[in-house]
Order: sequence, then C-alpha cells, then structure tokens
Amino acid sequence: MVTVYYDKDADLSALAGKTIGMVGYGSQGHAHALNLKDSGQNVIVGLYPESNSRAAAQEAGLQVADVPEVAREADVLMVVIPDHIQGEIYRQEISPNLKSGAALMFAHGFSIHYKEVVPPPDVDVMMVAPKAPGHRMREQFVDGIGVPGLLAVHQDATGNARQIGLAYAKGVGCTKSGVLETTFKDETESDLFGEQAVLCGGITSLINTAFETLVEGGYPPEIAYFEVLHEMKLIVDLVQQGGFNYMRYSVSDTAEYGDLTRGPRVIDDHVKDNMKKVLADIQDGTFAREWITENHEGRPRFRPLREEARGSKIHEVGRELRAMMPWLDAKEV
Repeated sequence: MVTVYYDKDADLSALAGKTIGMVGYGSQGHAHALNLKDSGQNVIVGLYPESNSRAAAQEAGLQVADVPEVAREADVLMVVIPDHIQGEIYRQEISPNLKSGAALMFAHGFSIHYKEVVPPPDVDVMMVAPKAPGHRMREQFVDGIGVPGLLAVHQDATGNARQIGLAYAKGVGCTKSGVLETTFKDETESDLFGEQAVLCGGITSLINTAFETLVEGGYPPEIAYFEVLHEMKLIVDLVQQGGFNYMRYSVSDTAEYGDLTRGPRVIDDHVKDNMKKVLADIQDGTFAREWITENHEGRPRFRPLREEARGSKIHEVGRELRAMMPWLDAKEV
C-alpha cells in the first residue's frame, strides 16, 4: 500500500527561518508561491529580467529577483518552469549558485529522472507534485480544502529531506487532502503515460475519431459534437464521484449495456498493444529524447501539428456552439 500523509504528519516548523525560492510564476508557480506566502513562509520568485510575470508576482506582494540571485538566497528552491528548459536553466543559472545543504525541489520528475538535471551530492532533492492545475490548486487552498499531491525523495543529503518536503506540501495545502509517497521514476513515467494514453492524447483522439465517424455517417456536425464531446464532462464527473459503478448506475440501462458490450470493441487488444508501445517509449527514454531534441531544433514538428489541431472541424463547430452557452465561460486560444 502507498503511504499517505496528512496535516498531522507534516510540521511547518521544518521551514522555519528558511527562504523558499520559486523559479517560475506560471500555472504551478503562482499557486505554490501564493499558497506558501499565505502559510507564513518567506517566498522569493526567480524570473528572467524580461518576464511578463514579474509585475503579476510583485502585485501579489511577492519579492522578485533574477534566477541566479534566488538560487543563491534560497534554502529551498522549487523549479516550476517548463520541463524542456529546466536543464539549460539549471546548468547556466542555478547550479553555479546553489547552496550546499539546500533543498532542490520539483513539481514533476522529468528532469531528474531523465538526467536533464544532475544535482550535486550535497543537496536534498525532492518532489512535491500537486495533482491539479495551478489555478485549481489556488482556488482549493483559498477555500480551505487543498488538492491531493505526491511526495518523492530522490536524495537526502541532510537527513531532513522528507520532513522539509512534507512541510512544503503542507504549506501549499496538499496535506489537507492527502499526499501519496512515490518515486521520481514512478511519478514521471505514470504521469507521461496518463497524459499520452488517456487524459490528453487518448481522449482527444477518441473524441475526434468518434466525431468524424458520425459526420462521415451523415449526421450533422453539431449533433455529433454534443454526443461525443459536450456530454463527456457529465460522464467524467460521475466517474470521479463514484468510479465506473456509479457512472453505470446513473446512466440508462441501454447506455450501460452499450458500454459493457461495445466499449471493448472500440478499445480492444490492438489499442492495448499500442498503449504498451507508448509506455515503452516513456520507460526507455525515447519520448524524453524526442521532446528535448524537438525543442533544441526549434519545434519543427510540434508547431505544425499544433496549428493543424487548432483548425480542426470539431474545434470550429465547438467554438460556435460554446458561444451559445454563456454559462460555460468559453475560452478561445
């Protein structure tokens, strides 16, 4: 069984007198920094000089400085900039300034697991990974709830890494809901697989393929959109509330029978074989090398794929339909 920690298992005094540096102030960074500040911690945000986030952080009452200065001052340094630039920023701006005995922390294990970042032996290396987007993490904290999180200790140079990690998790609100202990390897590989096979890649491909199948079968695109995309949230909410059983209990018997008999025909052993190949690429580092190379080369494949996806038929239909539903607070990229 996985070990789960709660508020009673964490002591904020482990952070007493320490300066917490936050490298990055995006989706995760702003939530970590503000939650820690509200928990009474001394937080300083590290950003590059031209960053548009400097003004936002300062307006929120946070001290801001360049990354090298923050690395020099921080006793606990959390790196929450995008995975693909962490290695370069670490080597150029953090590593030369990192204090001996400091805690180097991450919200995702990618850079440590794939050795884009290789820390010195005299620092603690931990991960606290809240399992929610930053804006949701902040909202939950303000509401006094907190989101679940993961904790991993990769290197315990001081003997206090777990205590500091748990205190950090409490400071950002995760111990209110529960913090599961894991490893950098397990978090990284399972997170990438979840994104690729289900949460992002799998679900969008499934929805788009179903949409195309209905449209090609002669059904109006608007009807297809509602049936395979719009109603998805209703089903996912039921699954989140009570698992597959509660979802099946909540839908009609017709829907449940179709689920149990036709679902396995769509997601068959061929799909599982493909998922195993995706997982193998993650486990052996193929995906990580591909993604790092893609960024070093200026994203020659990623950019066209993104543009093609943003102009898809299902997006165009959805944009028109979402405009008819003001309660959705529709967003456009």
